[in-house]
Amino acid sequence: MSYYNSLKPLLFKLEPENAHHLAECVLRLPNICQLPFNPFLKSHFIADDVLTQEIFGRTFYNPVGLGAGFDKNATMIRGMQILGFGYTEIGTVTPKPQPGNPKPRMFRHIEEESLQNAMGFNNEGMLKVQKRLKERYPFTTPIGVNIGKNKVTPEKEAINDYTTLIKGLAHLGDYLIINISSPNTPGLRDLQNEEFITNLFREAKALTDKPMLLKIAPDMSKEDAIALTKLAVEKGADGIIATNTTIDYSLVKEPKDIGGLSGAVLKEKSFEIFEAIAKELYGKTVLISVGGIDSAAEAYRRIKAGASLVQIYSGLVFHGPDMIMNINKELIELIKADGYSNITEAIGADRK
Repeated sequence: MSYYNSLKPLLFKLEPENAHHLAECVLRLPNICQLPFNPFLKSHFIADDVLTQEIFGRTFYNPVGLGAGFDKNATMIRGMQILGFGYTEIGTVTPKPQPGNPKPRMFRHIEEESLQNAMGFNNEGMLKVQKRLKERYPFTTPIGVNIGKNKVTPEKEAINDYTTLIKGLAHLGDYLIINISSPNTPGLRDLQNEEFITNLFREAKALTDKPMLLKIAPDMSKEDAIALTKLAVEKGADGIIATNTTIDYSLVKEPKDIGGLSGAVLKEKSFEIFEAIAKELYGKTVLISVGGIDSAAEAYRRIKAGASLVQIYSGLVFHGPDMIMNINKELIELIKADGYSNITEAIGADRK
């Protein structure tokens, strides 16, 4: 990790969004140049029998994935594989391109190892993402496609945006994620209700047999989170991702008044919601945990609570890409130390 520690002071002199663009320029090179994947696997990608599992009809060689929001436009898929991620979520993708919210819209809270972003689903739109995915699908590692509505789409027409995206992208990914939990699109979280969930999954299931997951916010009560996710599963959701960013600005000393917080300050809030959901839904659907995961110990806590997979994003900024490889190596040790031969035996150990 020393090489990243030497680079981090220079990166942190840049505005966060500019630093992200610089990282994207580097990480999209393997796609542009068609660099071979296999030579890099030996040093970064952990594919061990202890960590391998079959989910959604695909092999996940390790459980650590890239959370949505980093690779919004499917430009860095191969780069993320090289870094060691076992799977990647692209997006959030909207039907039409949109610039997102006014800048500045991403902020670092360095002392708290957290980010605050108010990006607003900035992306190049479905057609450009569709073109990139067509060029590269199927992938060596699984790809999830995170979808959301355009900012200008009225709430009463939101379902049309999601069905448009399902029709256009479902066949180009291994699973889709319904994002109605970002705090950066006005009214989006209002869609976390029984009527919308019921109608959306009814229409989605008529359009595709690809797995459909629901991503929820961490700012609802445990009771509401349980009720919403149970309903989603009853209506056809194939999994739950918990959680998105939080608007609990009390978690940092100097918050902005926009956007959602991710990173270390989200850790406990995210875990509490995830565990509440897992107590109800473990064994009934696929559960994915995200929010403040920055170590193997934390990843393993989520796995034992019921997570089949985990995701990271903000941890990359503060700890560097070696964190992915280190988490996977240490997970193998933790799993073996508990007497398990495969990660599937550890999943939900605290629920059994």
